Parts: sequence; C-alpha cells; structure tokens
Amino acid sequence: MSMEAVILESRSFRRQLCGRTDALDKVKALTLLPDGVHVTTKMVADYFEVPEKTVKKVTERHRTELAANGMAVLRGSDLETFKGDSLSPFPGSYPQARCALTVFTRRAVLNVAMLLRDSDVARRVREHMLDVVEAGPVRARPWRHWSRLRWDEYETVSRDPAAEAWRRKIDGLDPFEVPDEDRLGSVERRIDAQGAVITALGERVGRLGEELRVVRGELVRSRIRRRP
Repeated sequence: MSMEAVILESRSFRRQLCGRTDALDKVKALTLLPDGVHVTTKMVADYFEVPEKTVKKVTERHRTELAANGMAVLRGSDLETFKGDSLSPFPGSYPQARCALTVFTRRAVLNVAMLLRDSDVARRVREHMLDVVEAGPVRARPWRHWSRLRWDEYETVSRDPAAEAWRRKIDGLDPFEVPDEDRLGSVERRIDAQGAVITALGERVGRLGEELRVVRGELVRSRIRRRP
C-alpha cells in the first residue's frame, strides 16, 4: 500500500496535512467566491473535474471531518447575510440558493482532495503534498524518513486490533467508554496510595540527605584534627 493510500484511509493522517493548502494552487488555480474565502459544491466539482454528485457523496460520508476543516451549510439568516454580502453584487455569476447553500474554505477543499479517489486533479494534489512533506525537516527520529515513520505507524495500527480501536475513538468514529463510579473510585484509591508512597520516599530521601551531611561534616572535622 502506498503513502497516497494512507492519506485516503487514515483520518488522523489527513488531519496532519490539512494546513498545506498551497498544494491546491501548485496543481491548478482555485477560483473563489467574491468574498475571497469560500467556494460552492459546483466550484469544488469543477476544480477536481468530477460530477457535482461525486462531491456531494464525499460530503455526505465525511461531513464531520469536512465541517471541522471549514465546510458549512448556510440556511436562514446566515444564508441571507452571505448572499447579501458575497453573492448579490454578482447576480448572474453565482448560484442564488433559496433554502441552503454548502460552502467550502480552501482547507475544506484540500480535505476533499484527500478523499476523492477517482480524480486526477485530486491525485496530483496528494502527490504534491507528499513531495513537500518528504522534502521537509524530520521531526521524529533523525535517522528515519518522516514518511517512512508514518507508514510504519499506519501499518502497526492496521495489524493491531487494539490500536485500531483506539484510532477509531480518537478520530471520533467510536465513542469513548465512560468508567463507572466503582472503577473511578478504584483508580482514585490507587493514585492516593501511590501518592502516599511517593511522599514517604521523599521524606526518607530527605532524612538520608541530612544524615549524609552530618557524616560528611564529621569526616571533615576528623581530618582537620589529624593534621600536625
């Protein structure tokens, strides 16, 4: 499996790359709405050269992830305000939605690029991101390639059911189990017991230090007395 496949499959890996929006312009110019910030679903589809329904399917499957990166569905007063500020000056150029309008930021568009499998433009965006990441500084172990480190991490998670279960919880796909009061009480008692042991050890070390200082002082005085 290639690193590009890791991007397509791993939400946590995509999260690390969502800030590299410059990859969009390196591959193809992205046209924005007049506000200079957002694009519509149709504009996203045109950029990736895929049918609009393809982008809609991606947004339905990954709505939470895309929303975290700037995708929003405008309705009611929010939509009216947006239309008045950004769309009304150009009535013939942009869609005038009546009930709802989905808009994307550049970060959300990049997120779509990491989810679209059958778009040549999206594939080139992913390739550019990986090239930039691999050419950048290594933040983990200096003797291991950054992308190789992430590949090893992905392979380990894929093989380990327990690690995969934690990844799903961290990515928000599965809920975290809330411990019951008995389990919490047991944990608190263990922490209290450990705290008492640590305190006792600290006091003991303090006394030993004082005793060592006394012994050292006696040795020094003894040597002084022995001098002629």
